[in-house]
Order: sequence, then C-alpha cells, then structure tokens
Amino acid sequence: MAGHSQFKNIMYRKGAQDAKRARLFTKIGREIEVAAKLGSPDPDSNPRLRSAIQAARAANMPRDRIDRAMKRGAGDDGGAVYEEVRYEGYGPAGVAVIVEALTDNRNRTAADVRAAFSKNGGSLGETGSVSFLFDRAGLVRFARDAASGDEMFEAALEAGADDMVSDVEGHDVFTAPEDLHAVREALERSVGEPQAARLVWKPQTLVPVGEEPAATLFKLLEALDDHDDVQNVSANYDVSDEVLARLAG
Repeated sequence: MAGHSQFKNIMYRKGAQDAKRARLFTKIGREIEVAAKLGSPDPDSNPRLRSAIQAARAANMPRDRIDRAMKRGAGDDGGAVYEEVRYEGYGPAGVAVIVEALTDNRNRTAADVRAAFSKNGGSLGETGSVSFLFDRAGLVRFARDAASGDEMFEAALEAGADDMVSDVEGHDVFTAPEDLHAVREALERSVGEPQAARLVWKPQTLVPVGEEPAATLFKLLEALDDHDDVQNVSANYDVSDEVLARLAG
C-alpha cells in the first residue's frame, strides 16, 4: 500500500460555486431517491443511502430536501423512475471518459451526452469501449483537516484499504469494491465521518495532456458535469501543474 502515488486529476469533481449548488443538490437528491428505492429507507441498513446522505451533508444540502428525496424513494411522495446508465468514449488527446448517469429518459440523456462529446473534440463509443482501461474501486474521501497525511495513512492501513492519496483538497482512501463499506465504517470509528464513500473508476494509467487539448478536454468534462442527469464523470488524464496554471491565468 502506497502512501503517495501519481494518481491525480482523474475525477472531475464538482465545484463549490454558488452557481452550481442547485444542480449539485439535484444530483445528490436523485441519488438519495434511487438509493432509498433500491434498498431500505433506513440509512443504517442501506450503505448506498448512507453514502448519499453523507454527500448531501458535505454539500450543505438542506435537511428538508434530503427528507423529501428519501420519501420519494420510499414511494411516499411520488417521484420519477430513474435508470442507471453508463456512457463511454474518448475526449481530446485520446483521453478515456466514463459518464455515469441517472435518467428518466434514456434517449434524451444519450443524445445530450453524445452532443457534449462531439462539440468538444470527443467521440462517444459503445459500452465497454474504454472501461477496460479503468479498475473499479471504492473511494472514501475525507477533508484535508480530518487528519494529517501520516495519520490517515495509518488509519487506512489499519482499516484494510488498498491505497491512500493526499492532496491539497483532502485524503482519498481506495479499497476493493467489496470492501468499501467495511473500510468506511472502520475509518468512521478512527477518523470521523467522510465527505463521500462510493464506487469509482480508477485509471490504470494516465494520459499526459498538453495545454491546447486540455482546454478543450475541460470544456467537455464541464459540459458533462453540468448535465442534470450525469452523476459522475471519470477520465484518465494527467495535466501538469504548469499547464493548469496557464489555463487558470
């Protein structure tokens, strides 16, 4: 188990800007609703629902919105019927992209995702066309101030995790998919409540991307992430700090 690795820049995380907060709440509420519908409405016996509620709390989602989403999922308050779908394709510079969505209209979502790829230098492929380049893994994420890097490493090792990566945003603890909930519970006891705990697509290798294709790639990832139906976007790109600085400036 490595305390530090080159695993970075692989998930396009949602920003905390106020302009995106409503969209983020919609995405989290949809996940809460689906989790409650597919399993028990009791978070203590439904790990997926518990993880969704943790994400809602980390995003400062109002309690009444969480409760309404749980009621819809339990069938007490109407609600749409959502389907889990996955799209795969390539972005600029040959970057592999996986898009996970929850939709009540598969045709609409597929058309929108295809358009986002085509307008931003990418191409949508068939299911399975890029997922072989990733490993399915569990991710438990903690805020930067939850513990020091060394403390988190020791806690992750003791909990049975596979890897741990710290960066300026926080600590990412990776597990085998089947160990996600056990590792999360162990870390909750030793470190505290995480910001998120879910399954992710972890790239096996990263694709270096230069400044010009990176700018187009980020437009693609932003267009996908801004879609209400899209829950998660994963990609196997690596953009250097120098390029990021030039793009930000």
